[in-house]
Amino acid sequence: MQLSQSEIVKKIQDGAMIVDVRSDLEYQTGAYPGAVNIPVESIPANLEKLEPKDRLILTYCASGMRGNRAVTMLESFGWTDVWCAGALRNMPQP
Repeated sequence: MQLSQSEIVKKIQDGAMIVDVRSDLEYQTGAYPGAVNIPVESIPANLEKLEPKDRLILTYCASGMRGNRAVTMLESFGWTDVWCAGALRNMPQP
């Protein structure tokens, strides 16, 4: 499920950890301010960076596909408050 712009803004205001799940190269070409880059395929090796499991996390990528995959993956590892913002272009201006 993709969040609306107002839902994304609310989650950011609520202190969400913003996770860019694109590749390192994509991240280097431009990212949302303050976003942490953890490519979706490396999430299992970086779970400790995302703890605690009840932390509010907002993922995004280039189209939303990897962001949704990251949400599903994190939920399978026990995370309870993970959301996909879709694409970088959906992120609000800081």
